[in-house]
Amino acid sequence: MSDIEGVYEDLEADVSLEEFREAVEEKVEQMGGLADEETAAMLIAHEIGESEVGGIADIEPGMEDAKFVAKVTSIGEVRTFERDGEDEDGRVVNVEVADETGSVRAAFWDEHAEAAIEELEEGQVLRIKGRPKEGFSGVEISVDHVEPDPDTEVDVQVSDTHTVEALSLGLSNVNLVGLVLDTGSVRTFDRDDGSEGKVSNLVLGDSTGRIRVTLWDEQADLATEFEPGTTAEVIDGYVKERDGNLELHVGNRGAVEEVDEEVEYVPESTPIEDVEIDQTVDIAGVVRSADPKRTFDRDDGSEGQVRNIRVQDATDDIRVALWGEKADLDIGPGDEVALGDVEIQDGWQDDLEASGGWQSTVTVLESDSVGGSGESQTDDSSDENAGLSAFAGDDSGTDESDGADAATTDSDTDSDELAASSDAGAEADGPADGEEIEFTGVVVQAGDPVVLDDGETTMSVETDADVGLGEELTARGIVRNGRLEANDVF
Repeated sequence: MSDIEGVYEDLEADVSLEEFREAVEEKVEQMGGLADEETAAMLIAHEIGESEVGGIADIEPGMEDAKFVAKVTSIGEVRTFERDGEDEDGRVVNVEVADETGSVRAAFWDEHAEAAIEELEEGQVLRIKGRPKEGFSGVEISVDHVEPDPDTEVDVQVSDTHTVEALSLGLSNVNLVGLVLDTGSVRTFDRDDGSEGKVSNLVLGDSTGRIRVTLWDEQADLATEFEPGTTAEVIDGYVKERDGNLELHVGNRGAVEEVDEEVEYVPESTPIEDVEIDQTVDIAGVVRSADPKRTFDRDDGSEGQVRNIRVQDATDDIRVALWGEKADLDIGPGDEVALGDVEIQDGWQDDLEASGGWQSTVTVLESDSVGGSGESQTDDSSDENAGLSAFAGDDSGTDESDGADAATTDSDTDSDELAASSDAGAEADGPADGEEIEFTGVVVQAGDPVVLDDGETTMSVETDADVGLGEELTARGIVRNGRLEANDVF
């Protein structure tokens, strides 16, 4: 056995002996006689071992080379560009490839670009060697060598449209259809080169989850064209990470369009009684009370705004602060809401409270569909998820709550106060004592008494019926002392 064959036998890499011999001969020639065949073979073995990766997830920028096997999931179009000092234009094709660990964009240049268009097919398995680099949408591979590998199985589903659950960091050429849960305003910013950029956000949900969609520059104005509850399709997006969460970004090559499709979005929520301080959770329930919006001055002279609502589910209730544009939401008692990514904080009178800032999603739930509105911003220029504890005189609060000490004190309406306000309203201009009436409304309190809200007035109802928050009920009975003693509830 030759020295080359001995080194090859110890090499744990998928390369043929013939390819290994050729690489050793090239190394000996490169070194001009400074290394014999055995030394050159050991150097080649080391280089091969360094470049072999266990999967796409192991590829990092800065690697000299990376070798891996992956399946083609999408093939882009040929793009041409001018090279400095050269008459002939350059060509590039971006090909999305994936394995069980992740996906990556592979750039095929010039003659490789032409071959990619003519010979590659989606679902084809390739053995790729290339140079990793940091691209605009994450790690990219500049392909040096590629060959088909029909004998290797790669368990990756090739699909034209992704689901939220199937997204992974670095994925590009993403098409996704989802329900618009949240929309944001368009914001401008200055880039380092002095140019002005634009950015906006949407939040989309499907049956597998939800994701924030960031729209850049020419696409940013699209956010203003959608109403919560409509269905939109993201075309040619790419996945990035922010604050530990995946986001779907849309640049100048992508688009977002309204489509006529039905998409189911079922929010999963944490019971209010189970939330703990410093958690970021999803909660859902019925709005029991809603305060007027309040404005205040921040330390930097800008004006902030906040609105407090109290949300109740079957386990408990909690105050929620809606910051910024979320304070403008048209939400009132009786509305069913899903609140995504709210931060649980230590609030007024030692109660836990939830803060809905820029990262949060506010969705109004309807009987057959899901809608919502609110702000989704991408910059960190204002700390809009400040704690409500600052309103009780806690100097540790952040800038968002400065000057707003009275914002939470007027909304601390508990069950007895809600019932009492209902009773007082009935006595002032409601039905007379002893009158038999029928009242229809939404259950905004399921305790004793049950409280119904018809959008204009509330009515306390004494009943043994098993009712749930958000149900629309009709109660029939006699009014006594401002309360409806129900004989029938249906």
